[in-house]
Amino acid sequence: MSRLFLALVALFLAAPVAIIAGVSVNAQQSLVFPTKGLSLRWYQAIFTDPDWRGALFTSVSIAVLAAALAVLIALPIAYALWRRATLPGRIVQLLGVSPFVLPPVITGLGALAFWSTVGFYGSSFTVVVSHAIFFTSLPLVTLTLGFSSIDREIVEAARTMGASEAAVRRTIVLPMIRPYLVSGFAFAFVLSLNEYIIAYMTVGFTMETVPIKIFNALRYGYTPVMASISVLFVALAALVFGLVARFGDLPKLLGAWERR
Repeated sequence: MSRLFLALVALFLAAPVAIIAGVSVNAQQSLVFPTKGLSLRWYQAIFTDPDWRGALFTSVSIAVLAAALAVLIALPIAYALWRRATLPGRIVQLLGVSPFVLPPVITGLGALAFWSTVGFYGSSFTVVVSHAIFFTSLPLVTLTLGFSSIDREIVEAARTMGASEAAVRRTIVLPMIRPYLVSGFAFAFVLSLNEYIIAYMTVGFTMETVPIKIFNALRYGYTPVMASISVLFVALAALVFGLVARFGDLPKLLGAWERR
């Protein structure tokens, strides 16, 4: 009975993706399901149409830069708290997590007000910085888990043997937190890739990411290209998380391991 229930839940969750996947190979230029004929030309249009190709390149570029910046912000915070937990450090950690707890529209409005005040609204870097701030909590959480998993006796043994702090960080700390660093980057990358509200409020229509491009395209009609690029994003997210789970032990990265 439980297996049947789980199967029904899985079917319910997978049904929207299956319908979108079916629409993406529709031979006709319409969002209808069941499909009327099969064609892969809508996937080809993602890379041959300059508008869709440009939006895809923009989204990937922003996601890579924002995820990298989020990791650069989170790493020193997590490292400082691991070395010595202080009240100011805990406050900074709380501030690092708080943007992700708030609804994206609140963060987007704050970013809009700030960038408009300083005169940079519509600049390309504003969405990168805004996404990095919003998604800093993801690498901050994973890196905090990574540092907490380090056996301090190993670090003390290395120091006793005469290793410098730089050598300890390079040969012990970094290798042990690398999976957590990569997973934090991956989580921030995927979510930045699909984020719409903050991107729209920081750059408006001056720069089209894929989510903004989809909403803009809805004003002129429905084409299966929107379905095909949605399937592409789902496949990319599944690939990224699958690689994290395969090489990084996803349950451990999420904190689900037995403490001794």
